[in-house]
Amino acid sequence: MPNYLLLLHQNAIRPRPSSPDAFLAVTKEYMAWTDKIRAEGRHKAGDKLTDDAGKVIRADGGRTSVTDGPYAESKEVLGGYYIISAADYEDAVRVAQTCPHMKFGGRIEVRQIEKM
Repeated sequence: MPNYLLLLHQNAIRPRPSSPDAFLAVTKEYMAWTDKIRAEGRHKAGDKLTDDAGKVIRADGGRTSVTDGPYAESKEVLGGYYIISAADYEDAVRVAQTCPHMKFGGRIEVRQIEKM
């Protein structure tokens, strides 16, 4: 089965859990979903990304530049990712739709990984 990358996008100005218990409840939902797809043999990898914007490296005419974050005007951030196995895009989308990220107002980008 091919592998698919699920990119978990979210609004940069999203409401945060109101308490440590609320944060723990959200985390437990993601962990339960991860355990479910792992038990199905679909889970290959995945992690939450840190809340910083990261770095972007660009090449231009043989010179490189490094800047903070993807886009200063971005209203979305990439919050994490999963790599799953699925029969095809339809199957990958069906799995992605069950991710708790959708419940919390996120957007999931599904991309097939090409074996090199």
